[in-house]
Amino acid sequence: MTPLARKRLGRIALNTAGVLVFLVATFPVYWMVSTAFKTNDQIFTTDFIPFPTEFTFEHIERVLTDGVAGHSIWLYMRNSAIVALGTVFIGAVFALLSATAVARFRFKGRTGFLALLLVAQMIPAEALLIPLFLSVKRVGLYDQLLGLIVAQVALTLPFGIWMLRTFVAAVPKSLEEAAWIDGASRFTTFWKVLFPLVAPGLVATSIFSFITAWNELIMALYLIGDPTKYTMPVALQYFFGQKGTDWGAIMASSTMMTIPVVIFFLLVQRRMVSGLVAGAVKG
Repeated sequence: MTPLARKRLGRIALNTAGVLVFLVATFPVYWMVSTAFKTNDQIFTTDFIPFPTEFTFEHIERVLTDGVAGHSIWLYMRNSAIVALGTVFIGAVFALLSATAVARFRFKGRTGFLALLLVAQMIPAEALLIPLFLSVKRVGLYDQLLGLIVAQVALTLPFGIWMLRTFVAAVPKSLEEAAWIDGASRFTTFWKVLFPLVAPGLVATSIFSFITAWNELIMALYLIGDPTKYTMPVALQYFFGQKGTDWGAIMASSTMMTIPVVIFFLLVQRRMVSGLVAGAVKG
């Protein structure tokens, strides 16, 4: 076999593997969306129906009209948006400042602090449930969306600091020193020199924090007791009853729940790409 044929065969194998991974990753999403538009007869049949043979908006209309547990579904969507966006903004501020301190300053215990960040990422969220519950209740934030935001920030902050640290460390310190020579203060240097170059990493961290907070169930289930403050993942539990599971309503609600995440990702992704290009030009 010639080198050109071997290269072409390797490319075909790589593309085939990529297509298979894409199909495996997107099939659950496709099945969720397609099930939301199937009739109950198609949902509960034992036959494999890949495409809805008869489209219906009954499940989506019922979710929008009847709501969940006597409340409008938009109430739970609003609560999820408040928690997710609050986690993004608060976590981004603390992650950026902490990552800058770790990457730019040398202090005692720095290596141990970085190691603790990795250890914190290895601990399952369920293992931290009781300590976070006691801490949130002690400061009077139990049954409050702010308490849930604080818990989500605690879970996503270690990853954000570790990820942003690499972006800050990649920015040449000579750029900051040149700004200082020109008379810029530390805050001006941070805001006008360092921040634009680190912005792509901040956007990537924000995407992770938003998706994690938006889909979180365990923390929201135990830190919130008022049904009017439930988030979407908790509200979906009402469709699982003793007499059966309303799969049509679950898939319709899950599809609606996925739309804000997709929109957020598409909007932020454009800014991330533009930020990467701008950062490369500035560098």
